Amino acid sequence: MTPPAPRLLHVFPSFTVGGAQVRAAALMNRFGEGFRHAVVALDGRFDCVERLAPGLRIETIAFPRREGEALPARLLRIRRAIAAVGPDALITSNWGSIEWAMANLVPPRLPHLHMEDGFGPDEAAGQKPRRVWTRRLVLRRSRVLLPSLTLLATAREVWRLPDRTLFYVPNGIDLARFAPRGPRADLAVPGEGPLIGTVAALRAEKNVARLLRAVAILAREGLDCRLAVIGDGPERVMLGALAAELGIAERTRFTGHVPDPAAAYRALDLFALSSDTEQMPFSVLEAMATALPVAATDVGDVRAMLAPENAPHVAAREDAALAAALGALLRDAGLRAAIGAANRARAERDFDQEVMFARHAALWRNKAPA
Repeated sequence: MTPPAPRLLHVFPSFTVGGAQVRAAALMNRFGEGFRHAVVALDGRFDCVERLAPGLRIETIAFPRREGEALPARLLRIRRAIAAVGPDALITSNWGSIEWAMANLVPPRLPHLHMEDGFGPDEAAGQKPRRVWTRRLVLRRSRVLLPSLTLLATAREVWRLPDRTLFYVPNGIDLARFAPRGPRADLAVPGEGPLIGTVAALRAEKNVARLLRAVAILAREGLDCRLAVIGDGPERVMLGALAAELGIAERTRFTGHVPDPAAAYRALDLFALSSDTEQMPFSVLEAMATALPVAATDVGDVRAMLAPENAPHVAAREDAALAAALGALLRDAGLRAAIGAANRARAERDFDQEVMFARHAALWRNKAPA
């Protein structure tokens, strides 16, 4: 008799559409019935289920926070929730799920994989000592997966986790889906000139306001360009008001959530990333695979990810610096094409998702990846 597929319990602060969630959905799709999945979203949101292949079923579990609940009581409730699922392994994602890793410290322990993809706005300028100590103590006996060299150095030097527990697995991209040739979305952005695009959850740490101010600088310099902001989030209203205040509303469109981002990337002339904090952003990989040049703030592994030809357009986290990086690309269509081709070649060489899939699957099976 064939044994049942391993049952995995994934815990996310939210299963909305973001880098970690999109990667998880891609992995689930790739391995199909080879694993069984239960997903906890601590905020009760499961938007990223839309990324799953038709016919692929997962169990979704809400685990609402109870007002005034003490930590010991919550850890006991977590233990009961884990036992009710009966998984073969526990997979937690980022700081927001750390209590599930804590609950798993009590025997009998499940094989545990913890994934860190970066920091929120509350740690963009530096990590909180309590969180450093918690990670140092709670994750010492777990396997910890890190998609960026910046995070790997943090886990070694700041959290002081043993090397044997750390696994560096760069993110990968679907090179066929994000190929430069294919259907193009009509983003309906008014105005004249090349189209800048960003794809981001509209949250504080993404600092799309910086991008709006950079575009306003370019507009004052008389440079024709347009801007598509692809994505949604809590800053949407504020950013719309800021675009109007800056006088760029007539050349900016907030598209909201786009079901097929690959087609949206193909509508762009260049990609912009304006974040205060990132590690190895999928949006940059998607832009690279689509053969786009990238103007980006110098965060996480972004500079190391991009082709060397793109390096002059990685800028300080300042409005004027980002505007200068964008301006150089906007003024030279030949330069955009050459850098875009170099980025696509780099993605093909180093970021094929099949390599990422194989390494994640090994860790899901509690084995060391090749």
